[in-house]
Amino acid sequence: MPRHHAPRHFLADDDLSPDEQTQVLDLAARLKAAPYDARPYAGPQSVAMIFDKPTLRTQVSFAAGIAELGGNPMLVEGRLAGIGVRESVEDVARVLGRQVATVVWRTFEQSDLELMARFSGVPVVNALTDEFHPCQLIADLLTVREHKGALAGLTVAYVGDAANNMGNSWLLAGATAGMHLRLAGPQGYLPSDGMFARAGAIAARTGGSVTGLADQVVAVTGADVVVTDTWVSMGREDEEAAREAVFAPYSLTQDLLAHAAPDAIVLHCLPAYRGKEIAAEVIDGPQSVVWDEAENRRHAQKAVLTFLMEQTAGDS
Repeated sequence: MPRHHAPRHFLADDDLSPDEQTQVLDLAARLKAAPYDARPYAGPQSVAMIFDKPTLRTQVSFAAGIAELGGNPMLVEGRLAGIGVRESVEDVARVLGRQVATVVWRTFEQSDLELMARFSGVPVVNALTDEFHPCQLIADLLTVREHKGALAGLTVAYVGDAANNMGNSWLLAGATAGMHLRLAGPQGYLPSDGMFARAGAIAARTGGSVTGLADQVVAVTGADVVVTDTWVSMGREDEEAAREAVFAPYSLTQDLLAHAAPDAIVLHCLPAYRGKEIAAEVIDGPQSVVWDEAENRRHAQKAVLTFLMEQTAGDS
């Protein structure tokens, strides 16, 4: 289909400016209330969904959301396609761009995603890489907004393994939203200095802040939002025993949560391992909003897709 502008992509959280992030969150809230109000893929046009890593929430939320946007969710089996193995990312991008309106890819290397965006000619969405998980953060911020109102000025404590895509994405997206981020983890398990600098530059413009800590109690004290994630990210299962020993003090227990604000909410992007990074009584307790968070993947991603299609068509 003809394009008026170069395609707009969502590859990392700071691809959205603060104003654009607010625009996407506002749209997500509207689409949650009225699921069929946006039809950017009416036709239906197809959206390629490629999954090179295990998936539950990402696949079902994108598939359902694309259908609600009037489109055809086309599952491209990553193992059969062999992207980067059977044929180059560039060649796959050129093929897909002539068949689909958008590419949604869950893969390993951020650099591969960037190649797909460079050569596809259509919007490309990061459905998780080793470096970032930006669609999860739009869902997380939508969930926080629903429970807390405005985002700017809230304090978020992230505890556990922060040297991963969720730690990076919380830094960038939280800073973009003007939040105060406190990431607590053992030595060697925080985002890189470069990532803190990248987020800090954003926070300096939005009034937010980013801090890395070793002390989980200091991080959680008075926090409005408390976040954790699995200690064993996909592909690191062989490190499980060693990681559990390192991270055990950072488990999100009721005792640790008691240091947060009395009305603090708890987020976890799932899958969760009760009794490890989060206690059962916390994730299943009254302060947990993880099921709202999981549902909000659909509404958030619909807003991202609609925004990218409007920007690419020049309708903004």
